[in-house]
Amino acid sequence: MKRIAVMTSGGDSPGMNAAIRAVVRTGMELGIEVFGIRQGYSGLMNGDYNLLTSVEVSGILQRGGTILQTARNEEFKTPAGQKKALRRLNEKGIEGLIVIGGNGSLTGALALSKQGFPTVGIPGSIDNDINGTDMSIGVDTALNTILDALDRLRDTATSHQRAFLIEVMGRNCGYLALMGSILGGAEVVVTPEREVKMEEVAAALEDAYVRGKTHAIAVIAEGAPFKVTQLQEFLSGKNVGFEIRLTILGHIQRGGSPTAFDRLLATRMGVKSVRVINAGESGVMVAQVGREMKTIPLQEAIDQIRPINESYYEMARFLSR
Repeated sequence: MKRIAVMTSGGDSPGMNAAIRAVVRTGMELGIEVFGIRQGYSGLMNGDYNLLTSVEVSGILQRGGTILQTARNEEFKTPAGQKKALRRLNEKGIEGLIVIGGNGSLTGALALSKQGFPTVGIPGSIDNDINGTDMSIGVDTALNTILDALDRLRDTATSHQRAFLIEVMGRNCGYLALMGSILGGAEVVVTPEREVKMEEVAAALEDAYVRGKTHAIAVIAEGAPFKVTQLQEFLSGKNVGFEIRLTILGHIQRGGSPTAFDRLLATRMGVKSVRVINAGESGVMVAQVGREMKTIPLQEAIDQIRPINESYYEMARFLSR
């Protein structure tokens, strides 16, 4: 291959820039020109492509977000939109495409691959919900952001003998909430994967108060069976012992400089993706499996949400005591 392109799509995640850098510099090592596509699938269809050189990717390793920017696009989901994208790629002489993003982005990559265009995916999702890889780009950074917030909120919760409800991202996957609760020492965790009633949350907080705790923390995924604002209202009408306070972390979880782990993960995935596509593989996603970088079919990656290890729930239960 002489010319490939790289793009980021869907939600941004810390480490995407490190992956872009690795793709560009690996391409240079192999004598391949790498074009950056701006604004995700919108830019792919509109022909917003620019040649990336060593200068363009210099100094981006430590930056959060994505220098290529990202956008969601409905038109690309149609056959007409995909044909338009293929026309633009051919006009630019692009021979292969690397897509960095979550399930929706990888679904788009698979669609192009099925039409015969060489495409490789890199998992980038702070939710860690992409099947087939132990970890996705951005998860570690987001989790550390959550832990920093939990530690800070615990200080004020203890000072005032309060219970804090903390909403974290995770519309369909509760990985961040569950890991955050274990590593942050929370008393309660609620995720989309398990049905939990508000009465159970109230009982857990009341139990913490009766046992003499000076504070309590409940970590709630945004995809929980109930809205966190509903839970706050419900608990405020109960006598659980603690005053109830609510903090929604929101998009702060997506930002910030990537951790060392995410920089290394993104770099390894970027390098692997170029080598894979140059070797003729297509319709695959780069995945971390144990210590190794492997490839799995894109279809396998998007077929289901990555399941959470059930043993973590039991761990969260007894550690909360």
